[in-house]
Amino acid sequence: MPTTFAPINPPPRLLMGPGPINADPRVLRAMSAQLLGQYDPAFRENMRETQVLFRQIFVTENKWTLLIDGTSRAGIEAILVSLIIPGDVVLVPVFGRFGHLLCEIASRCGADVRTIETEWGTVFTPEAVEAAIVQHRPKLLAICQGDTSTTMCQPLDRIGKICRAHGVISYVDATASICGNALPVDAWQLDAVSVGLQKCLGGPSGVSPITFTDAVAARLKERWHIEAGIQPKGFVPGTGPRIPSNYFDLAMIMAYWETGLNHHTEATSMLYCARECARIVLEEGLTESIERHRIGSEAMMAGLRAMGLRLFGDLPNKMLNVTGVYIPKEVDGEAVRRTLLLDFGIEIGTSFGPLVGVIWRIGNMGYNSRKEFILQTLACVAAALRLHGMTLPSDGVAEAHAVYKAAGQTAA
Repeated sequence: MPTTFAPINPPPRLLMGPGPINADPRVLRAMSAQLLGQYDPAFRENMRETQVLFRQIFVTENKWTLLIDGTSRAGIEAILVSLIIPGDVVLVPVFGRFGHLLCEIASRCGADVRTIETEWGTVFTPEAVEAAIVQHRPKLLAICQGDTSTTMCQPLDRIGKICRAHGVISYVDATASICGNALPVDAWQLDAVSVGLQKCLGGPSGVSPITFTDAVAARLKERWHIEAGIQPKGFVPGTGPRIPSNYFDLAMIMAYWETGLNHHTEATSMLYCARECARIVLEEGLTESIERHRIGSEAMMAGLRAMGLRLFGDLPNKMLNVTGVYIPKEVDGEAVRRTLLLDFGIEIGTSFGPLVGVIWRIGNMGYNSRKEFILQTLACVAAALRLHGMTLPSDGVAEAHAVYKAAGQTAA
């Protein structure tokens, strides 16, 4: 007899960690729409609409704003493997786990990776980044905006301008920060940016929106190559070395989006998903989305402080969508997280590297950055701590509620 299983029926969870989060129900509905062929005119129109929407999300006029099929790491890898030629100097300012990830991917692309590092929980000054650019003379600067491992948000308003002044391509991984923190790509003169859906965009992981300038596109076209089975008659390849990945070859992916080159079969349901994520944010308003995350962050911090807990890191540079908090010495941090998950149905995050067992990371992202979810999370964190023997001065709910009341977002 064949082995079979019951239908998928996940337990109810409120995902209040550093991501992923609960997808907006409208996004889940969009993903259930009927499939179309990838060259159906109706589907090509869906692709065009998705580009229009994400230009507004990125606050850019970049023609080259499109989707990479795969998780947010696919967007990172597509940009780096397509831009880096082995031996290129790549500078990575590391302020958490995901800076190390950029080093890892750049190194696998054959880059000569140089780093500057700062203590986890802090960020870089523009002057420190510029000094490193002058010292190392990189072709590419790769940096995270929001690193959820530390909950810090690297200021970027001067970084793109510094890079352009020195002839350096700037690449930003904004997976965890987009739509919860300001990221005006054109105003900040950022050359290439990739993101994911599973944080403040309110969707599931599985596709990576990216944007890049015409100047970046020109570099990619120097490496223009089309696989033999679909080459048009008279095809002339670019003068640069072939991009070593077929799947993440941005030059061919650009042609797929622009002219319909048969590079891959589109992840149709994920395109519907990305389109709906962007549409929902823009329906609310990008500025309003960021403000909602700011108020949620203030409420979360107020509630945690009221419990007597200590917040982590350089708080003026904290991401607006995730908060680091020191694990009280009186409790076993993993035991408390397990109680929250199994008894209350709420997931919060631990961390990595030097912060393992030191902090929890509690998110307020996308669809989950809502008053009722934040108040519920605070009440349940307090209850879990009390179940593990702690005495708290408050459960933090009234203090967080006061933040919403001051913002005019509660009837009480």
